[in-house]
Amino acid sequence: MGIPSIVRLIYRNIRVNVDPGTLIILIGLPAMYLVFFGFGFGAQISMTSGVAGTTTTYLKFLTPGIMSFQAVMAGTVGGSMLWADRRWGMLAQILVGPFTRLQYLLGIMFTSLCFGLAGAFVMLVGAFLIIGSLQVSLVGALTAFAVIAMGSIFFGSLMLLISGLVKSNNAYNSIQILIIFVVNFASTVFYPFSNKLPLPIQVLFEVNPLTYIANAARGGFEGALPAASAWQVPLLIIETIVVLALATRVYVRSEISFV
Repeated sequence: MGIPSIVRLIYRNIRVNVDPGTLIILIGLPAMYLVFFGFGFGAQISMTSGVAGTTTTYLKFLTPGIMSFQAVMAGTVGGSMLWADRRWGMLAQILVGPFTRLQYLLGIMFTSLCFGLAGAFVMLVGAFLIIGSLQVSLVGALTAFAVIAMGSIFFGSLMLLISGLVKSNNAYNSIQILIIFVVNFASTVFYPFSNKLPLPIQVLFEVNPLTYIANAARGGFEGALPAASAWQVPLLIIETIVVLALATRVYVRSEISFV
C-alpha cells in the first residue's frame, strides 16, 4: 500500500520549511523572547498567578504564553507555502500529479498543526532546562497543547486566507509581519490583562484569539482554567471554523499560479 497523498504533502511541506533560515524564525524568535524577556523582566517582576492566586515567577508565567505564540508562528507556514507555491508554479505542478486541491489544503493545515505542536514542545523543553523544573499535570499539559493545536489551525487558516487574496509578495509579508506583532503584543502572552490599560488596548486584548489561547494554556499549567476561558475557548472554536471556511472558499476560487 502506498503512502497516502496527504502524508506525502505534509512530509514535503515540512522538508521545505526545515531550512536554517526558517527554523530561526519559527523557533529562534520565540526562544529569544523566552530567554531575554524571561530573565530580563523576571529579574524585575514578582507576580501573582491570575488563576490560582499564588505567587509565581515571571518565567513560569511566560512559558505557556510563548508556547501559545507558536500557534501564530505555525500559521505563517501555511500562508507562506500557498503564496510561494502559486508564485513559482509549484501548486500547478502538484495538482497535475495525484493530488487534489482538498488534499493540498489539508496538507497545509496539518503542517501548521505539526509546527505549532512541535514548536510548543520545544519551548516547553527549553523552559524546563532554564527553570530546572515545571510543575504541570498531564491533564494540564494536554489542555495547553490542545488549545495550541486549535490556535495553529486558526492562524494557519487566517494566513491562508490572506495568501489567497494577496498577489504581491511585499504586501503579503507586510501584512503577515503586522499581524504577528499586533496579536503577539496585544495579548496575554507577555503580561496579564489589566483594567488599567487604555481602552483601545483593552479591546485588542479582548478580541485577540491569541489571548484566548494563552489564557487557556496558562490555566492548564496552573491546574485551573480561568473563568474567561469558559467563553473564550468556545469562541476560539467558532472563530476557527469561520476563518477556515472563508480560507477554503478563497483558496478554491483562487488562481493556481501567478505565472
